[in-house]
Amino acid sequence: MEHDGQLQLYAAVASRLKEAHTRVRALQVPEGVRMALTRKLLVITAAAKHDLAGAERRLERFNADLDEGRFPEEDD
Repeated sequence: MEHDGQLQLYAAVASRLKEAHTRVRALQVPEGVRMALTRKLLVITAAAKHDLAGAERRLERFNADLDEGRFPEEDD
């Protein structure tokens, strides 16, 4: 039963990561900002392999930042 819950959480996080990538691609921001956001998503994706619950929390914060228009500095 616990395994089913873990699989459901993994599927939910994977779906939300896909949506976040789509959102980032659609943003009208400088390419350096888009690259920084994409790197953050890749870090969250990698974290999901080892700490699914932690990755979910990080993804929540990432999406909240996008909702609020808080973007990282443009890479040089």
